[in-house]
Amino acid sequence: MANNSTKRSWKEFFKDLIDAILDSMKPTRKRTWHMHVVPYEEDWAVRREGNKRITSKHRKQSTAINKAKTIARKHKSDVIIHRADGTIRDRINYD
Repeated sequence: MANNSTKRSWKEFFKDLIDAILDSMKPTRKRTWHMHVVPYEEDWAVRREGNKRITSKHRKQSTAINKAKTIARKHKSDVIIHRADGTIRDRINYD
C-alpha cells in the first residue's frame, strides 16, 4: 500500500491548477510605440523605445523628427527628441 503522505491531495492539485491559470491571466506589460530621435554615428536616427535596432537613419534631425512624428501619430504614442549629447530635449505626445 502506498504512503499517503507523499501523494498530493485533490484539493492541493486544484489549488495549484487555479493558481497557474490565474498567473497566466495577469496582464503583461505592453510594449510602447514611443519613438526616440537619437544621434547615430554622424547622423540622426529614429528608434522605437526598447529596440536596439534603428527604424530609420537621416542626415538632418528635422527629417528624423518628422519621420518619428508620423509613426507616433499612427500609434498614438510619444516622440522623444534627444540632443547631440544624448540628453532629452523635448517630448511630444500624440494620445
